Amino acid sequence: MNLLDKISRENVKTDVADFSVGDTVKVNVKITEGTNTRIQAFSGVVIARKGAGIAETFTVRRVTFGQGVERVFPVNSPMVDSIDVERRGIVRRAKLYYLRDKVGKSARITEKRDY
Repeated sequence: MNLLDKISRENVKTDVADFSVGDTVKVNVKITEGTNTRIQAFSGVVIARKGAGIAETFTVRRVTFGQGVERVFPVNSPMVDSIDVERRGIVRRAKLYYLRDKVGKSARITEKRDY
């Protein structure tokens, strides 16, 4: 088990942005099409974070053309180029799965303001 811990510690990213559930983030993902590699942004609200260490993941949800889209990203994946926090949200839960049933104004999250 010591070898597994050593390998996982080496592969954990140290430059990950500080974000939490309820924040609106823009995740820049590396997309490979044939021989070309490009970066595509996926922007939305973080509705869940789970796991720890190398296996930590987070779920981002957005509504596109009236259809809800969710993607699960591993925090330490080499395919995730960067995570930019666009705005911070005030939430009282660790998982925001209830947003799946909300539409329109009721699906909004209050922004945390810095005074």
